[in-house]
Amino acid sequence: MLKKIISICIIICILGFVIFKVAGKKKQEVKFREVSPERGSISLTVETNGTVKPRNRLEIKPPIAGRIDEILVKEGAGIKKGDIVAWMSSTERAALLDTARAKGEEELKKWADVYKPTPIIAPLTGFIIKRNTEPGQTVSSSDAILVMADDLILKAQVDETDMGKLEKEQSAIITLDAYPENKIPGKVEHIAYESEIINNVTIYQVDIRPLEKLDMLRSGMSADIKIVIKKKQGVLLLPSYAVEETKRGSTVIVRTGKAEPERRKIKTGIDNGQMIEITEGINGNEIILVGAEYEGENRFRNFGGLPGMSNRNR
Repeated sequence: MLKKIISICIIICILGFVIFKVAGKKKQEVKFREVSPERGSISLTVETNGTVKPRNRLEIKPPIAGRIDEILVKEGAGIKKGDIVAWMSSTERAALLDTARAKGEEELKKWADVYKPTPIIAPLTGFIIKRNTEPGQTVSSSDAILVMADDLILKAQVDETDMGKLEKEQSAIITLDAYPENKIPGKVEHIAYESEIINNVTIYQVDIRPLEKLDMLRSGMSADIKIVIKKKQGVLLLPSYAVEETKRGSTVIVRTGKAEPERRKIKTGIDNGQMIEITEGINGNEIILVGAEYEGENRFRNFGGLPGMSNRNR
């Protein structure tokens, strides 16, 4: 009986040891996610916000004090330099016509023909963005009858840390808050030479010119703007998380035809935080292994040598 008990205990111990070894081996299994490089386009952008404003805003004021007889334009109307946008009577003519009107239509017509009204002329080519006055209103020479602009642009604020990346004529993508579904192409037109301090942050004003004439644009609209610093098409791309930065440079883990994966050194280009351009090291046909784990403990970042992992290129 004693021998049977001892035999049973030995068997139990052996089984426990085997189970422990098998479980331990399973815990050491490395878990990978496979990623395939792909060809596509990538861009690096500076993101900011801005406001739609006239490039040149001009208030049209009467040359004399008097009364507005007629306004010939509406908001949004396009006008050319030299066009008559309104007619007005001087204070003296308005008083004379009021007196003549009391004497009858013939007297009014006589003096209206003798004493001509004063035209108000557009000083530049553009369009009307605001109409402040209606016929019959009395105005002084300091009152703005109409407000016009030559063009609408985006005025953006860019942090000084991004200034070194900006150049004139760089492409931009404009998204108006009022029309978020529309992506409007633009160009950097001007970069301010003097900074401003806003909320203790040094910023520079950058003017963005829309490349399309859009009826939807209104002065004062807010917009999100992406200025494209670099852009490449047809390049080899990987997700940024698939590339590890080491002391000797950028590396990836490549599945090979052998039993061992391989850590391989690569060269990179544009990295926008989501995707990264690969310029050397892989040809696009390899499978990249990402996220090696032991029992949920991430070993990929620390990479002390995975089981079956080749470190010759480390």
